[in-house]
Amino acid sequence: MYSAFGIIKPTDRNVWVDGLEDYRAVGAFSFMGRYRLIDFPVSNMSNSGIDCIQVYIKRKPLSLTAHLGSGRHYNINSKRGDLQVLFPENRTEHDLYNTDIDSFFTNLEKIVEMPQEYVVIAPAYIVCKMDYSELVKQHAESGAAISIAYHSVDNANESFLNCNVLTLNKEKGVESIMPNQGTAKNRNISMDTYIMKKGMFLDLVNAAHKLSSMYTLRDIVNDVSCTMDVRGIPHRGFFASITDFKSYYDANIALINIKTARELFTADWPIYTKTNDSCPTQYFQDADVKLSVVSNGCLIEGTVENSIIGRGCEIKKGAVVKNSVVLAGAVIGENVHVENQVIDKRAVLLHVKEVISAPDEPGYIKRADTI
Repeated sequence: MYSAFGIIKPTDRNVWVDGLEDYRAVGAFSFMGRYRLIDFPVSNMSNSGIDCIQVYIKRKPLSLTAHLGSGRHYNINSKRGDLQVLFPENRTEHDLYNTDIDSFFTNLEKIVEMPQEYVVIAPAYIVCKMDYSELVKQHAESGAAISIAYHSVDNANESFLNCNVLTLNKEKGVESIMPNQGTAKNRNISMDTYIMKKGMFLDLVNAAHKLSSMYTLRDIVNDVSCTMDVRGIPHRGFFASITDFKSYYDANIALINIKTARELFTADWPIYTKTNDSCPTQYFQDADVKLSVVSNGCLIEGTVENSIIGRGCEIKKGAVVKNSVVLAGAVIGENVHVENQVIDKRAVLLHVKEVISAPDEPGYIKRADTI
């Protein structure tokens, strides 16, 4: 097995989730009622035998650092493993200079200290199941300088518009990395996941820092793709890219389907998360729940259909929740009808009787808001 350490990179400027990102980093987003987005790349690394992981955070660190803790709940080897949370220096939230390269450069010593030969760099906004040890093996045996994971889709003209696409030659060599303009259905969507030797990574960080203060890892890899052997490695299975509000909503709702969920959640590849010990959900006599994922600690008296209900939520008598994502601690009052919404943590809906949005434009209720 090839030795590798992991880096969870900070999000690029193309990622912005309206509403939710005002309160927390993307990696801290609640997902499927009980997970956080950061759980997927960290669990993938842990399951792949990668025990040394660096997580870079550039904004709103409180909830994410609290969730990560020491990393023990990710089954990271307690003797040789380590999960480090690292930050950029002297940057504001929306600073154009606040790039992933800047984060890496200001923490360069921490990267140099890592003894592993290879590095796997993945983002927090991608939801998938991925064996990074297999990717490192494919990369090492190919002789490529850099490898990039990608997922082929047939709806790039409608979705993944904030993502980048790879142009590949017949040998899966990467010719360019460009923003998805939505001009074609069939595209190879970059998963923003890179595999390379640590020395190569350090060279790229230093080169990007010298070229431009606003360069990103994608920019420098795109630059060197014309002179170096950069390869694409295809990914199969469930794949979601949480780059905007609609993609967050769609990814949650898609996984209500049991067949779709089984592509992501399998017994041999657990997705770890920080546990929350609470009583089981109580379903009262008039409760009517269909095709939904309901977390523990809830009180359900009303109707829930095709929705995700987070921990500790209350759905009061006569309330109707359809096609919605309800985050932890929210309360839907008596006879309130909610449809096609994302309801943030601890929001309370009491004085309004209907909150309904169009299916293709879901609405958002702010965290801890009372309506």
